[in-house]
Amino acid sequence: MLEGHPIVVQGFEIPSNTLLFLMVLSIHVLAGLTCVISGALAMLSKKQPGRHPKSGKVYFWSLLIVFITMTIIAIMRWKEDYHLFILGFISFIAAYIGRIAKRKMWNKWSIVHITFMGISYIFLLIAFYVDNGRFLPVWKTINPIVYWLLPPLIGIPIIIRTLFRNPLSGKYFKIK
Repeated sequence: MLEGHPIVVQGFEIPSNTLLFLMVLSIHVLAGLTCVISGALAMLSKKQPGRHPKSGKVYFWSLLIVFITMTIIAIMRWKEDYHLFILGFISFIAAYIGRIAKRKMWNKWSIVHITFMGISYIFLLIAFYVDNGRFLPVWKTINPIVYWLLPPLIGIPIIIRTLFRNPLSGKYFKIK
């Protein structure tokens, strides 16, 4: 379904030089960078009105753009990219659940919010490394299985630590 010729840009292999593909890919990359930065800002900022919810909102909506553009790219290259569609779907659905838990104030919403937003970020990073790790300076020397395993190996303990330390969720995890 994808026409055009592959090109290399800054060491990254781009599968097609067609204008449509390059436009969708450009939007995808910009939205992905926005996700990484805004997600990190949301995680690292105080959980109060201001930076945290604003960064979280930017993360969620830029992730939606990443998901839409990734879906278009995956449809164009299904055989090569279907796994990226699955990773993106998991990432977006996790963020959606995390966002709704807070907005609807579900019972124990903070546990759901922290867990699912963290999972969303982990799957965003997995998708990035699985797709691009072979082009990155240090990463290209690493076994590709690390692209799948490193984000959850780092992210899950951070999520667990956050759940225990957050005043809203930590009260549910106190050892009696």
